[in-house]
Amino acid sequence: MNRHLDKLQPYPFERIRALLADLAPPAGLAPINFAMGEPRHPAPAFVLETLARELSGMSSYPATRGIDELRAAICDWLARRFAIPPAALDPDRHVLPVNGTREALFAFAQVMVDAAADSLVAFPNPFYQIYEGATLLAGAAPHLLNCTEDNGFAPDFDAVPAAVWERCQLLYICSPGNPTGSVLDMGSLKRLIALADAHDFVIASDECYSEIYPDEGNPPPGLLEACAELGRDDFARCVVFHSLSKRSNLPGLRSGFVAGDGALLGKFLLYRTYHGCAMSLPIQRASIAAWGDEQHVRENRDKYRRKFQAVTDILAPVLEVMAPDAGFYLWPRTPVSDTDLARALYREANIQVVPGTFLARDTPAGNPGAHRVRLALVAEVDECIAGARRIREVIEGL
Repeated sequence: MNRHLDKLQPYPFERIRALLADLAPPAGLAPINFAMGEPRHPAPAFVLETLARELSGMSSYPATRGIDELRAAICDWLARRFAIPPAALDPDRHVLPVNGTREALFAFAQVMVDAAADSLVAFPNPFYQIYEGATLLAGAAPHLLNCTEDNGFAPDFDAVPAAVWERCQLLYICSPGNPTGSVLDMGSLKRLIALADAHDFVIASDECYSEIYPDEGNPPPGLLEACAELGRDDFARCVVFHSLSKRSNLPGLRSGFVAGDGALLGKFLLYRTYHGCAMSLPIQRASIAAWGDEQHVRENRDKYRRKFQAVTDILAPVLEVMAPDAGFYLWPRTPVSDTDLARALYREANIQVVPGTFLARDTPAGNPGAHRVRLALVAEVDECIAGARRIREVIEGL
C-alpha cells in the first residue's frame, strides 16, 4: 500500500460533518448550503440538447487525446479569451481534454514530480485540497505560501527564498483564488515565469473561476496570456487548467482541459493513456458547443453580480466582507472563531459554511484561514438573499 496515504488529511466536507454531528438544525427552516462550491444555475439547454443528440457515440471507445474538433474548439476559445495569436496554439500539441480539472490537477503532479529528488511542490495557503493530496501522493513535500489580508490574499512570491525555489519542481497557483477570490495581475504572472525559468520548475495554473468576474471590460488575466505577451509561443514550463463546471454551470459533465507547454503535455498524455481517463464522445460534442458560445457565460456573470451586490449589502453591517476580485466565494472575517460561527449558523439557522481553518494549514505565522468562513454564492439569488438574512440575524444575536 502507498505509504503516503497516511499523510492525507480528511477532506473539508468530512470535517464539517464531524463538526456539526452533535447539532440539530431548526426543524422549521429549509437548509441553505453555502459550503459546497457546486454551481446551481441551470445548465445551458443547447448543451444538454447536443449531449442527448450525440448519445449514440457511447458505443465507441474515445481516444485519450480527444477528437480533433474539440481540441480545435478549445484552442479557438483560448485565442479569443486570452488574446493569444491563433497560430501559436497547435491543437495537436498544446491541448488535452480532461474529465474535469480536479482529476487533472491531481494527475499532473504524479507526472511532473521526481520523488527521489527531495522535491517541493509550492501552493497557496488556504488552498484547494487537491494540491496537497497530489503533492503528498507524488512523494513531494508541500511548501505553503500564506495568503492573508496583508498581502491582498495572494502569495508573496518575492519573499520565497531561493533555496525553496531550487527544490521546487511544481508550483500550483489558483487565480481567481479559491477561497479568497484574489486575482494575480499580469505583472505577477510574468515574474513567476521568470522565476520558473531561473529555477527550472513548472507552473500549474488553476484558472477554473476565470469566467466569473464583476467587470465585463476587465477579465482576469491568464498564464498563457502572460506567455503570449512575452512572446513565448512554446509556453515553456507553463500549463493552465480550465473547466466548464463554473463557466457553463456543467459540473456533472466533468469536462475541462489542460493547455500549454507541448513537451510537458506529451508526457502527460503518455501517463493518461495508462490512466484510462478518456472523455466520452457525447461529452466531447457537448463541450464543443459550450466552448463555442459566450452568451450563456455573460448571463451567468450577471446572476453572480446581482447576488454579490445583494448579499454584501445585507452582511456588511455585521461582517467584514467584500466582493471578490473574481469567482463566486465570499471570504469574510468572523466575529468569533470560524468553527464556532459555523456551528452557530447550523444550529440556529440551518446554514452550512466552510470554516476557514478547514481550507488552510497551520504555519509558524498562524493559520491564514482562522476567523474566516467561505460562502459559496452558487444558489439562485432569492435563496442567497434568504441565507444572508439568516446569517445576519445569527451574528446580531452573538
